[in-house]
Amino acid sequence: MNIYVLLKRTFDTEERLTVSNGGINEEGAEFIINPYDEYAVEEAIQLKEAHGGEITVVTVGSEEAEKELRTALAMGADKAVLINTEDDIENGDQFTTAKILAEYLKDKDADIILGGNVAIDGGSGQVGPRVAELLNIPYVTTITKLTIEGEKATIVRDVEGDSEVIETSLPLLVTAQQGLNEPRYPSLPGIMKAKKKPLEELELDDLDLEEDDVEAKTKTLEIYLPPKKEAGRVLQGDLDQQVKELVAALRNEAKVI
Repeated sequence: MNIYVLLKRTFDTEERLTVSNGGINEEGAEFIINPYDEYAVEEAIQLKEAHGGEITVVTVGSEEAEKELRTALAMGADKAVLINTEDDIENGDQFTTAKILAEYLKDKDADIILGGNVAIDGGSGQVGPRVAELLNIPYVTTITKLTIEGEKATIVRDVEGDSEVIETSLPLLVTAQQGLNEPRYPSLPGIMKAKKKPLEELELDDLDLEEDDVEAKTKTLEIYLPPKKEAGRVLQGDLDQQVKELVAALRNEAKVI
């Protein structure tokens, strides 16, 4: 089975993040594999254990992402690919990433492509479905169970407090939801082996892409923290007095009426 995993390097949101000059300050920030992508890596390993094959993890970004790719290799992936856009793209978006990934994957004969449901830094959940559309293959999002028999896949996906069972065929793209599995920790032997596993680095030129081909369709104007929440207020007096005080506060302080 030819398995590909789409991986993203993200901020560790359990660490303290700071915002300055309209963006997240990367200096001193901790980075990790996007947690939803970890479920995708683990599911790929389990598929390989059950059906055989090869796992390739792919990311779009800068050379710093090599650390996260090596972690995926230590978990059990076989190969890694870094599509380095640091010198070519200053501000990309989901369209940019999906276009690059689809161009890389278009001739790879993937049986299944796995990714995280969302990235915890952006949360759009668009890259996986966009890649599938560009490749013209079926896709199922927010999956919590995956079973493959031959060319048929049976999938359970999370839908608004319930679940849905879907049957489809390979090739297929799926995005992993929390609960799909429990990602393994890299073992010491796995970490040592990961140092010798192939990690290929490509650039846009290697994919016959120009900067204009992947120009972002959206623009982030500013990133800022929500305003500090003020303490609540207990209204005094009888009901009529409380209503008057509430209306006055909404009009004069909150300015919502």
